[in-house]
Amino acid sequence: MEKGTSHGLMLRYFLALFLVSIFFLGKLMMPFFSIIIMAMVFTGVFSPFHRFFCRKLEPNYSSLLICIFIFFILFVPVIMFGGILTKEAYELYLLGKSAVIAGNLKGGIESSNILVKINKILLNFNMEITVNDLNKWISEAGKIVGLFLFNQLSLITSNLLNFVANFFLMLLTMYYLFIEGSLLIDFIIDLSPLPREQDEKLIKKFGDMSGAILIGNGVGGIIQGVSGGIIFALFGLTSPFLWGVIMSLLAFLPIIGIGVVFLPAAVYLFLVKRTAAGIFFVLFYFFISWGIEYYYKPKLVGERVKMHSLMVFFSIIGGLKMFGILGIIYGPLIFTAFITLTDIYHLNYQKHIVYDK
Repeated sequence: MEKGTSHGLMLRYFLALFLVSIFFLGKLMMPFFSIIIMAMVFTGVFSPFHRFFCRKLEPNYSSLLICIFIFFILFVPVIMFGGILTKEAYELYLLGKSAVIAGNLKGGIESSNILVKINKILLNFNMEITVNDLNKWISEAGKIVGLFLFNQLSLITSNLLNFVANFFLMLLTMYYLFIEGSLLIDFIIDLSPLPREQDEKLIKKFGDMSGAILIGNGVGGIIQGVSGGIIFALFGLTSPFLWGVIMSLLAFLPIIGIGVVFLPAAVYLFLVKRTAAGIFFVLFYFFISWGIEYYYKPKLVGERVKMHSLMVFFSIIGGLKMFGILGIIYGPLIFTAFITLTDIYHLNYQKHIVYDK
């Protein structure tokens, strides 16, 4: 009895110390949480390239080579284009403030009689929209979007040193994860009380979703953003570079995607009597969206990640609200964890639960 009591006391004491150490370790690492998560995501995506280069090079040289490559495809463009984005966001704000955008629409709206048709419907609800109301709303929208983006980009620029430090910490973490990442995975699996196959399933799902986000959504977003920005520039629309970046981010969202920008732009072109350009915008939007969503992404990502479009939509929106721009990645990863754990529960644990009747 004394032995059992002594052993139980030691176990409780050990668990208390262990939980306290986990708590303080969490507080210690919390400032680097985003850096570590992003490093893990990028390491998982680029690990096939690391294994390929390891056939010819030492693991440390292969890791260094991939980190240099990531530096040039991510860091350099952000620094180079940050100034352009800030300038275009401020110009959009000024256009909205001076009502230039709305002024360009006024003539087209009045001559098209579109408000007359709309007001005929709204009269049934005792409502009416005037040209001045519409001008005011459009100007306010331009001001709000432009000012929000300008403030966000200015914040990044003012914290440039912090951004640079975090980026290089991420690269440093990736360097060691490429070399010793398998040891870390083994350590986590050994520490987990779950069976090994369940831990491996969870880790694999995280890796698959990371690949889907960065390769499927990321590259797909870049294609849509770049092509959309080029189309805006060719047709002489305001701030093509800025709208291209916005479309790259919106492309992560299924269901709506770049239509949030492209369809209003098409309506604008119709209202200012550029009918052919408006038709082209609508056709181009459906072509590029259909091609990316139903051909490119399924071919690239395949069947590894099965998640309903509505779930992806809400996970990204919720992630953006909770974590900011990194929520584009965090949201789907959290959803993936829930779905995978639900699947493990159904397969392994549900049958052991006895319900009282």
